[in-house]
Amino acid sequence: MNASQNGQDGRVPHVGPDPRGEPEFHPYHHPAAGWGAAKSVSQFLVRERALVDGPRAIMRMNHENTGFDCPGCAWPDDTKGLHLDICENGIKHVTWEMTGKRVGREFFAAHSVTELSGWSDYDLEDQGRLTEPMAYDPESDHYVPVSWREAFELAGRTLRELDDPGQASFYTSGRLGNEATFLYQLLARELGTNNLPDCSNMCHEASGRALTASLGTGKGTADLKDWETTDALFIMGVNAASNAPRMLTALAEAYHRGAQIVHINPLVEAAATRTIVPHDFTDMAVLRTTRTSTLNLQPRIGGDMALLRGMAKAILEQSGTDPKALDQEFIDRHTAYFDKYRAVCEATSWDAIERQSGVSRDGILKAARVYRDADRSIISWCLGVSQHEHGVDTVREIVNLLLLRGNLGREGAGPSPVRGHSNVQGNRTCGIDHRPGEEFLDRLAEVCGIDPPREHGMDTVATIRAMHRGDVKVFVGMGGNFALAAPDTPYTYTALRNCDLTVQVSTKLNRSHLVHGRRALILPCLGRTEKDHQRGGVQSTSVEDSMSMVHLSVGMKRPASKHLLSEPAIIAGIARAALPDSATPWEWYIEDYDRIRDTMARVLDGFEDCNRRVRLPLGFRIKQPARELVFLTPSGLAEFSAAPLPDVIPEPGTLALGTMRSHDQWNTTIYSDNDRYRGVKNLRTLVFMNEDDMRERGISEFTPVEIVSTAKDGSHRSLDGYLAIPYDIPRGCAAGYMPEMNVLCAIGDYSVQSDQPLMKHVKVTIEPSGRAEGDFADS
Repeated sequence: MNASQNGQDGRVPHVGPDPRGEPEFHPYHHPAAGWGAAKSVSQFLVRERALVDGPRAIMRMNHENTGFDCPGCAWPDDTKGLHLDICENGIKHVTWEMTGKRVGREFFAAHSVTELSGWSDYDLEDQGRLTEPMAYDPESDHYVPVSWREAFELAGRTLRELDDPGQASFYTSGRLGNEATFLYQLLARELGTNNLPDCSNMCHEASGRALTASLGTGKGTADLKDWETTDALFIMGVNAASNAPRMLTALAEAYHRGAQIVHINPLVEAAATRTIVPHDFTDMAVLRTTRTSTLNLQPRIGGDMALLRGMAKAILEQSGTDPKALDQEFIDRHTAYFDKYRAVCEATSWDAIERQSGVSRDGILKAARVYRDADRSIISWCLGVSQHEHGVDTVREIVNLLLLRGNLGREGAGPSPVRGHSNVQGNRTCGIDHRPGEEFLDRLAEVCGIDPPREHGMDTVATIRAMHRGDVKVFVGMGGNFALAAPDTPYTYTALRNCDLTVQVSTKLNRSHLVHGRRALILPCLGRTEKDHQRGGVQSTSVEDSMSMVHLSVGMKRPASKHLLSEPAIIAGIARAALPDSATPWEWYIEDYDRIRDTMARVLDGFEDCNRRVRLPLGFRIKQPARELVFLTPSGLAEFSAAPLPDVIPEPGTLALGTMRSHDQWNTTIYSDNDRYRGVKNLRTLVFMNEDDMRERGISEFTPVEIVSTAKDGSHRSLDGYLAIPYDIPRGCAAGYMPEMNVLCAIGDYSVQSDQPLMKHVKVTIEPSGRAEGDFADS
């Protein structure tokens, strides 16, 4: 097996299952969800042999304080007590976790790491649940079983022997519960480092920084009740039918009550057309569809800021003859720097707005009229807005537009980012932050009796570069599949292999277990669906959704193996081994998670009295000062920004490429090679292109092409043999699937505003295979 076959050169092997037929493409014209989702779920339950456990889980998922929180997206639980507050992808995610398949010592004895490196990521995860801790043996190239005591001692000893605590980095995906998150950051800071990168560094970092700069809070201010009462919803840069499917219910309800719904995205996704909500049994029975949009606009990739600027310019121009176009009283009382913003809008020509947005003036004016006519508006966005060079400026432009009409601090209005992974927002709330505030560190020091470091730590990109240089020697990953989720795959692979020790806390086998340091540990943990038995009884964990609601999650199933530990217990075990003289009562915390929450209540803003409040129906909402018109900004007011429009028009011959998930996928977990909502079957190695761009390059449907990216430093990366698919996408734009296309995003191509990798704005050329020139650089 050569290097390109087994992935040792950093190329991503085939990710999904082996295709079961020839690639197919048929444009999708059906409603989102509905019977298509029901059929897909049924087939999945049959394939995974979960016809009993699957329906049981469906009846327990997202039930307030008595069930477990969906481990998929972070959409909030229904406020009306809906008994089937579920979606297709959530059911698949849960069923994938509850599989009866097991990966134990016999499996690892039969398969070397080199062999497994050639498997697809689907095949790796499809082997089932990990059952016991394993350590990599370099002599045999196999993982071998170790006891938990031996695993903790190896991790603890390696951390203790570091020359500097900054030589360790502690990463988390969004799956950790709040209690584990708090202990995790406590471990890192008691050790002496703020190296706490997380998946937010790659996703919504721009949103947090922008909202903090504009409003003094890093979170959205709108909640689900606001969605239920607003007059206008603006949905930007999100494929809701796949990424937050339960949003479809909110969109359908909004349409029924007469709200306007504007989708702004380069692709018109299924969620932006119509739906049949599966738990609406009447609609399902008679196939009655509901529209989920009243207007669709397709900006070029990166053109959102110009479109928003155009809407603001239209509102400001209208205010000359219509005083009610602006909420001048709100602007005068609660905002700063309005005159600067008015000036930059007036100085931005309509010609520039149309060219940079890729949307006609008429289209922008239609959106502006919707916004002007609505008494209350919400603007919601996801990675299509944040994963850009100018993501911070774009989110601030969202806030600018909201401030013009006072859409803040009142029901039915406000900014509303769509977070991707369950509890990714809770991770940040509970201390996973490489740039912690002084006030938080002071409280942590006082309550926990430690001396936390004050200098900033490393985020995700900085951690990868430091591992590559050899400056970070220990990498600990709590959940996720870091090797595949990160940018510049070959560079990231090399970085991980440079480590002295990599530790992965996981439920299933994945690529990150095979791309490891000189020593490596796989530590298997309980899943969200499983009962967590500790000395104090069955434990619950808390999670925070994307609208700042904190609620409890309680597992329902017997653990997949008697050797599994909870994430808090694993963290405590590593901490006790790494910090033998620690006064922190690690074992006492694990006996009863209420004790962790009591400490969190004394440290974390908004968590006061959390043990009582989290047990209330639907839990509690963390206070958002900006929602109460209290702005923790330097001026004490909501601050307009006046950034110039960036130039996002691709150079001649080049295209702007954005990476995205397929429908039958959750982050790096692939369920099939199909993408139902985009009409694709048996294919992942594809690129969606505008038909005119294809014709200009002599490319037809299913033509094999070579995609070559050019990084900021001039280096190139390429993918060859991908099949071109004609799609309704603006000229100059292209799109394809992550994680395969993460190869194209260079480690140095990150936003100077947010430090996020530019996953949604990769500069590429696309030509028929054999014609393009470009090297595959590890740089």
